[in-house]
Amino acid sequence: MAQKTIGGSMKLAGKIRTRRNELGLTIEEAARKAGVGIKTWCRYEAGESIRRDKCKGVCKALNWKLLPTDNDEINPFEEENHRSHEAWSSYLEKNFGEVAAASFAIGSDIVLDYIKEDMQALSSKEKGTHIGQLDASWLASILPPQFLMEYNYEFLYLMRAKLLRLRALAGAGSDMRASNTLEEILYLLIVDESEILIENDSTLNAENGWKEWVYDLLEDADVVTYLYSNDYLSQDHDYHFSHWLDEIIYDDEEA
Repeated sequence: MAQKTIGGSMKLAGKIRTRRNELGLTIEEAARKAGVGIKTWCRYEAGESIRRDKCKGVCKALNWKLLPTDNDEINPFEEENHRSHEAWSSYLEKNFGEVAAASFAIGSDIVLDYIKEDMQALSSKEKGTHIGQLDASWLASILPPQFLMEYNYEFLYLMRAKLLRLRALAGAGSDMRASNTLEEILYLLIVDESEILIENDSTLNAENGWKEWVYDLLEDADVVTYLYSNDYLSQDHDYHFSHWLDEIIYDDEEA
């Protein structure tokens, strides 16, 4: 039976405290982000043990993908039953395997958290502020850089709506093909952000090349070629920001 707690130590406590300070979080803010009480968080920083079901919240609060311990790193998702996740996709499992379905479930959680955090930060800023102007933003470093100043609150609201649509399709076992470029981008972010968790999850058999499912789903890698290169895209280019919501027509729908 898996241990219910992660053994505490002053070394881990120091890492938690240092990381919280690096992010400019008070104990109250960190505890709220982690979904625990202030006294509980104080115990973490005093070197006491952390319940496994609370590790995920601690990692989210501190923008850690894994929880660093004295001897190893703990994957906070490893003890979860992936198939019970609301965004588990039987469609992805059937067509691309268990790892693909787990990658989507885990990665979509992470990306959704990124979006929510930036929306919360933008909500207190002047209208028109973009994520590049925030003190800290994971999205600012992983979205296509050419259009950074377009990523304002309204865009993130749209991005969240598209991600929730994909998660609903997943939970319903429906066809998961992207319907526009923004959804293609979301898939790329999801698989990339899930990578370290998938590869450190001993319950999954993530073989070399497991990430290729996303390109099979999108049919090609054009979204990477055009949006994550140093090329400049003019407004008439298919992958320009102004066309991210244009409907994708797949070959099997043209007949």
